[in-house]
Amino acid sequence: MSIAIVLGVVVVALVLFSLETIPIEVSSLTVVCLLSLTGVLTPQQAFEGFSNDTVIFIFTLLAMTQGLASTGVVQLIGQRLAFFARYGHQVFVLAMMGAVAAFSSVISNTVATAAFLPVAIGAAHRAKVPKSKVLLPLAYASMLGGMIFLYGTSTNLVASAAMQKLGMRGIGVTELLPVGLPVAVLGVLVVVLLGPLLLPSREGRGGVSEWSLRDYLTEAVLPPDSRYVGKELAEITEGLGLRVIGVIREGQGVPAVPSYRLVGNERLIIEGKREDILRVKDLQGIDIRPDVKLADAELSSRDALLVEASMPPGSPLVGRSLKEVLFVERYGLVALALHRKPAIQRLTKLQLLRRVFGGHSLSTVPLAVGDVLLLRGPRSRVAELADGSTLLVLTDVEYQPPRYGKALVAVSIFLGALGAGTLNLVPMSVAGLAGMLAMIVTGCVDARIAFRVDWRVVLLIGSMMALGVAMESSGAGQFLGSLVARMGAFGGPRGVLALLMVLTIILSAPMSNQAAALVVLPVAISAAAKLGVDARPFAIGVTLAASCSFITPLEPSCVLVYGPGHYRFTDFFRLGTPLTGALLAFLVFAVPAVWPFQAQGHEAPVQRAPVSLNAPRSAH
Repeated sequence: MSIAIVLGVVVVALVLFSLETIPIEVSSLTVVCLLSLTGVLTPQQAFEGFSNDTVIFIFTLLAMTQGLASTGVVQLIGQRLAFFARYGHQVFVLAMMGAVAAFSSVISNTVATAAFLPVAIGAAHRAKVPKSKVLLPLAYASMLGGMIFLYGTSTNLVASAAMQKLGMRGIGVTELLPVGLPVAVLGVLVVVLLGPLLLPSREGRGGVSEWSLRDYLTEAVLPPDSRYVGKELAEITEGLGLRVIGVIREGQGVPAVPSYRLVGNERLIIEGKREDILRVKDLQGIDIRPDVKLADAELSSRDALLVEASMPPGSPLVGRSLKEVLFVERYGLVALALHRKPAIQRLTKLQLLRRVFGGHSLSTVPLAVGDVLLLRGPRSRVAELADGSTLLVLTDVEYQPPRYGKALVAVSIFLGALGAGTLNLVPMSVAGLAGMLAMIVTGCVDARIAFRVDWRVVLLIGSMMALGVAMESSGAGQFLGSLVARMGAFGGPRGVLALLMVLTIILSAPMSNQAAALVVLPVAISAAAKLGVDARPFAIGVTLAASCSFITPLEPSCVLVYGPGHYRFTDFFRLGTPLTGALLAFLVFAVPAVWPFQAQGHEAPVQRAPVSLNAPRSAH
C-alpha cells in the first residue's frame, strides 16, 4: 500500500511541477503534506530535509555570491568572459560551458556552479544576453564535467563504494574518462546548438522588478584630468560595457566609433540599463552631467534616495523640459537619466542628438506622458511627490556603490569556504555558513543584502528530499527497478542496460542522484547475473546515468540557477529531454564498447553486503 501511495504522490508532484498552475514552492510543500497525512513519513522524517546539509550549503552559497557582486568581483570577471560575446551568443555560451565543465571535472559540480553563477550573470549582463539563455547551460556544463573523473561528483564516489560492497572493483580515478569526456563534449554541443532555440528570453517576472530592464538615456562628461583622456572610445564601450551613442566636442557631433580618441571636457551620450547609469555615476573619470548639482553634503547624506518616477497624464511637466521648469531648484531632485517608451525611444535618441549637437543638453528635451526619470535627492523632497500629480514614484532603488576595496577579501573568503568544504576539512554546510558570516563581518556585504536569496530553492530541495526518503523507505524504488529488469530481459544485455539507465534518470528526479544509483545498482548486478554477462557495464552505465538528471530542476546545480534565471519547470524539460536522449543513445553503445558485456576475466559479485540507501541529495 505504501508503494502505491508514494508513486501516486510522485505523479501528483510531476503534474503540479509541469503545469505550474500554482507556485512551485507551494507544490513542493504539498508533497510534504501528502506524505505526512498518509502516514508514509513521520513528521520528523518529512521535515528533516529542510535542515539537511545540502539545503544549508546552497543557502549560504547564494548569500556568498551576493558578497562577490557587492564587491565588484562579478563585474570585473564578467568583463573578461563577455569578450567572447563579440563573436556571437553561441560562442559566448560555448566558452562559458567549456570553462565550467573543465573546473567541474576536478571539483564538485555544485561548487563549480556556485563559483561561476555570479560570473555568468555579470558576463551575460555585459554581453546583453538574457540570463535565461546562459544560466541553464551553466548548470548543465557543471553536471557534464562531473562525469569525466571519479572525483567530479560525489555520485561517482557513492556508486564506487557501493560496487565494492557488492563484491566488485571500485571505479578508478580516470576510468570514466574514455566515455565521460566524449559525453561532456557531446552535451556541450547539444546545448550550444539547441539552447538558443529552446530556452526562453526571460529576464524577470513582471512587476516592480521589471523597471530595472528599461533603457535610459543620460549625459556624461569627461573631466580634463580623466584617466580616459587620450584613450580610445573602446575603453569605455567595450572595457566598461557601456553604449555610447554620441560624442560632443565643443558643440559639434563626432562619430562614436571605437577608435575615436577622447579629450577632456567632451560630452558622451550614454544609453543603458538602470544599473549601467548608476555605475557611471560612481566611475572615476566620468561624471553624470546634471545642469545644476545639489550640495555634495546633501547628495552624500544617508537620507538621500534613488527613485524612478513616471510622468502621469495631466502633469505640469508634460511638454516642458527639465531646464525650462527649473526642476532642480523647484523640486530639489537631480534627474540622472531619462527613459522613453521603446516605440519612440529611437526618435528620442535622434531628437536628443540634434539638440546636443546644437549645444543643448538632455535637460532641454520636452517631457511626455509615460516618460520615466531616474532621480536622486533627499528623502523629504521625494516624499513631496506622494500625491502623484506631478510625478508618480514607481520604486525606490536601493543602490550601493561596489566595494572594490573588499574584492580580494571576498574572493579569498569564497574560495576558502569552497576549498575547505571540498577537501572535507569541515562539512560543506559549516564551510558555507562560516564563509557567509565572514563576508558580513568583514564588510564585503550588508546582512540584509546577503539574506536576499530565493527561498523557493530552499523549499523545493527540502521537499524533494522528503520524497526521496519515502521512495526508499516504502520500497517503491526497488519495485520499479525489479519491474524494469524483467521488462528489459526481452531486449538482451543492451536493452536491459538502456532500461536501467532510463530508470536511474527517472528515479533521480524525486530521489537524489546518489539514492537513485544505490537503488538501481543491486538490480543491475542481479540482472547481469541472470543474463550471464559481466556486471561492470551495467554498474558503470547506472553510475553515469545518475548524473544525467537534466529533465527537471531538482538536481542541486539546477536548483542554484532556477531562481536567478527566472526559469519554469517546463524550461528544463524542453532542453533537458533532447539532451538526455542524445546522451543516453551515446551511452548505450559507448559503455559496452569500453566495458564489454562478455569481457575476459568475467567480474561477478562475490558478496551481497547491504547497501545503505539513506543517501540525501548532497552538494555533488
